[in-house]
Amino acid sequence: MAAQLDRLAGLIGLDTVEISVLPLGAQLRRAPGHGFWIYDRRRVIVETINTEMWLDDEENVVLYERAWDLMVEAAVQGPQARRLIGRARASLELD
Repeated sequence: MAAQLDRLAGLIGLDTVEISVLPLGAQLRRAPGHGFWIYDRRRVIVETINTEMWLDDEENVVLYERAWDLMVEAAVQGPQARRLIGRARASLELD
């Protein structure tokens, strides 16, 4: 995990990559109850405890894009994200 955190911190500031970190204490207006991935604004893959769904209708894609936007509102970027990643990295060294 340490190498992954180092890699993430190194990507912050690149023109072709956007890194946002959602702090543990962030206040979300609405939190999704499951993981999801948005692919090219054309498909959403949703993972629940017992199934995986591939959604490609516009209504569902827009719904998950809105959920993503709400998380990004509560996330931090740039130097703040780098600090959070640095703290997580430092905590690994304490164990």
